[in-house]
Amino acid sequence: MRILLVEDDRRVAAALSSALTRRGYQVEHAATVAAALSAAPCDLVLLDLTLPDGDGTDLCRELRRRSSQLGIIAVTARGEERDRVLGLRLGADDYVVKPFSMVELQARIEAVLRRASHTVPERHLIEAGPVRIDVGGRTVSVAGRAVTLTRKEFDILLSLARQPGVAVPRDRILLDVWGTVWADRHTVEVHVGSLRGKLGDPTLVETVRGVGYRLRAA
Repeated sequence: MRILLVEDDRRVAAALSSALTRRGYQVEHAATVAAALSAAPCDLVLLDLTLPDGDGTDLCRELRRRSSQLGIIAVTARGEERDRVLGLRLGADDYVVKPFSMVELQARIEAVLRRASHTVPERHLIEAGPVRIDVGGRTVSVAGRAVTLTRKEFDILLSLARQPGVAVPRDRILLDVWGTVWADRHTVEVHVGSLRGKLGDPTLVETVRGVGYRLRAA
């Protein structure tokens, strides 16, 4: 697996690169926004949000625009809730606040890569009310209007659409989408909020208080 490490602190980058290489990853380092945008294709980006030639949030938005399937983990000292929410809304799959342990980082990398490598062998359609999902093609439309979703948003919608009208627990969504029940549940809320906005009708995804979420069946 190829990882692009976007980090302007060269000492931190060297330590992370060494640790990741020992764990079997192929690592390319970029210290600037410009270098990251010109880097070779990769499977996952570890993205510092404070960079010398631009804001990492803008880079995150551009990387997500280029690919909905690319794994992106923000690795930053910005630990405020508003920063985490912004990073996730711009397309990051996960958010790790410095300082962190390599055990935690590797677990998060594995979870994101596991979801990124998951494929559905057959093409089939799921319809729930105005929502139409091409599972194999990973495309979504609402009342005939094409909707562009990030990988996580698509996977959340798919998790709900497999049982339209049925309340899906948050832990089930975490397991389906992140491959673990230990992720921050606030992450689910942020992605669901973004999903609702893109679907164009917030009532399509209903909150079931104390349980999780439900895709409106009709």
